[in-house]
Amino acid sequence: MEALAERLSQLDSHVQGAIRVVAFYDTLMRRRVDLPALARATAGLAECVAGIGLHGTGRTIRMAPDGASAPTPQAPASSTAPITLDDERIGTVWLERCGPPNPLDEVLLDRLAIATAASVERYGPARTTMADPALVELVISADSDEAARARALRLLGFAADLPVHVAAVHTRLPLDRLGTLICPSRPVKAAPLAEVGVILATTLDPAGFPPGVRAGIASTPRPDRSWSDARTALRFTTARQPVLHHHDLGSLALLADLPPHTLRANPDVIAVAHLATVPQDLDTLEAYCATGSLRRAAGLLHLHHSSVARRLDHISKTLDIDLTRPAG
Repeated sequence: MEALAERLSQLDSHVQGAIRVVAFYDTLMRRRVDLPALARATAGLAECVAGIGLHGTGRTIRMAPDGASAPTPQAPASSTAPITLDDERIGTVWLERCGPPNPLDEVLLDRLAIATAASVERYGPARTTMADPALVELVISADSDEAARARALRLLGFAADLPVHVAAVHTRLPLDRLGTLICPSRPVKAAPLAEVGVILATTLDPAGFPPGVRAGIASTPRPDRSWSDARTALRFTTARQPVLHHHDLGSLALLADLPPHTLRANPDVIAVAHLATVPQDLDTLEAYCATGSLRRAAGLLHLHHSSVARRLDHISKTLDIDLTRPAG
């Protein structure tokens, strides 16, 4: 009877401790703390180094009991637990206890894993701009199913109820720097994909693109369609209009679907391609078509309107098109 009473008293103590651990993490989850705060609170509670590792980004967070970051392991992981989200393992949590595991370590790690999954679902795994290209490709690929796309967006930190704008960019700037310029205060992720940079953002300021960057922008309910439209808009950018939203193309976007051999055989396309060998002629033609006025075109080009008129007369003869008439 004495042995049974002792075991029951130990069990009761363990249960009370477990309940306190559960209540501890419930409070953290209600306060919606981020991943570093979760690791820091766990390290303080466990009185040893606590770690969180996420597979999708390779991010690792390790905190010491004093609340400081622990850049190097102080001891091998004494206990671990998987982080799962939607039945998918997305990472691991662990404790680095120098001695034997504490009887409550298993409960503690279980609750830490649940709290981490909730934080990832709410905020995404990282606050950095650069993202795992594999996750970005899942978001913008036409071959992804909706469940995979939604999971990838969540892991990148985008809320399910917010639209995602997509930009296709040609730039020599680091993509992370560019992302913060066009979306300084909201979630934004960037990744290189072949020769084109991809930027995903909840809001996007076209005026934020610095000089020298070419960008096509699109926003539709489907990120894969937005990516296709953004790449089309990128093809239509010019030195005078380096940033272009797909919806501003209107019916011109249909030209992107024409077979190249059909375009190359068109007499007008051939004439414009020849005109492009003289940059000032192409600049003049673009300015006049954009403004519809000799004087406004002259203002864009910083020329007298009579000079623009002479250039347009030369261009009309080269193209065999009367630019002063509506059909032209």
